[in-house]
Amino acid sequence: MRKICVITGSRAEYGLMYWLLKEIENDPELTLQLVATGMHLSPEFGLTYRQMEEDGFVIHAKVEMLLSSDTPVGISKSMGLGLIGFADVFALLKPDLILVLGDRYEIMVAVQAAMIANIPVCHLHGGESTEGLIDEAIRHSITKMSHLHFTATEKYRERVIRLGEQPDRVFNVGAVGLDNIKKLQLLDRESFEKSIDFRLGPLNFLVTYHPLTLAQRDSSDLVADLLHALDQFPKAHIIFTKPNSDMDGRIIGEMIDQYAARHKDRCVSFVSMGQLRYLSAIQHVDAVIGNSSSGVIEVPMFKKPTVDIGDRQKGRMKSRSVLECGDSADEISCAIRKALSPSFQEGLQDMTSLYGNGDTAPRIKEIVKSYPLDRILMKRFYEG
Repeated sequence: MRKICVITGSRAEYGLMYWLLKEIENDPELTLQLVATGMHLSPEFGLTYRQMEEDGFVIHAKVEMLLSSDTPVGISKSMGLGLIGFADVFALLKPDLILVLGDRYEIMVAVQAAMIANIPVCHLHGGESTEGLIDEAIRHSITKMSHLHFTATEKYRERVIRLGEQPDRVFNVGAVGLDNIKKLQLLDRESFEKSIDFRLGPLNFLVTYHPLTLAQRDSSDLVADLLHALDQFPKAHIIFTKPNSDMDGRIIGEMIDQYAARHKDRCVSFVSMGQLRYLSAIQHVDAVIGNSSSGVIEVPMFKKPTVDIGDRQKGRMKSRSVLECGDSADEISCAIRKALSPSFQEGLQDMTSLYGNGDTAPRIKEIVKSYPLDRILMKRFYEG
């Protein structure tokens, strides 16, 4: 039986891969090895490994690596701890393939350890571009250390090939997170309100704002502009989801909590909502605001507007439901008003997704199950 080791370091990443994990787990010819690391093991970020266990998954190993610091020094030290931890885990589990998603630093060190251990790597969501983040460099570095590639669009597939990867190892399968939208039974408005202990209003926003690791302005200034823009909509009920463990993530989280406390009659904040509640929130709000990739990839499936702030998602393919704006308060509030306009919202009803239709997990599973491994570690640069 082929052993597939899936590594996850964040609540969002696990949620995106949920149905892929199920596909691997339920296949009698495959063995799932699940490794939790990063924010999953941190009380500050909700100890979200427990959600995996509640979902019925066995966690085969935990790699403790996250220091209580979001400075560059703290994150670099966390990466060092992670590299040591993954080396031990791979020696113990001896997987046939490593499967990872995205562009986070904890995933990069897992892939580095796999490379040294001669374990082939399957990478999801390569070829994408996020110009405002160090994630851009991390993602492409992971691509060069990986052996099978599962991209979300044909454009991204072509970009991975231009990085020198052999075309027969690069598969355009769509975005794996869309499987959740197709398969989950989302909560109706009353059930959703009960699940988050918060009443929605006549106007509702879902706001997720992450640090820009290459930003020219301080994170506190950027968030202050976002919150000032939200002040222009005093009747809006706002659901905040707080940022990941990136540099300055704690500053942003504290400012969000303080804002929610000042407006507790119409605001609430969460460290982690989980996929069911998060996707249900999208279904019930009038607009999604911030700089999360979900606003670009998942939200268009709901035919809802996204106000995409700043450069964090610059470079990604975007549907017409995504309104790009600058990071000043005036630019953000102007984009929100446009997103709420009846003419803009009516224009979204015939829109289709750029990232597939929600059948990605079984396609990936079949490829990792059947792809020959005898010479997979031998990579030749593709010249085109």
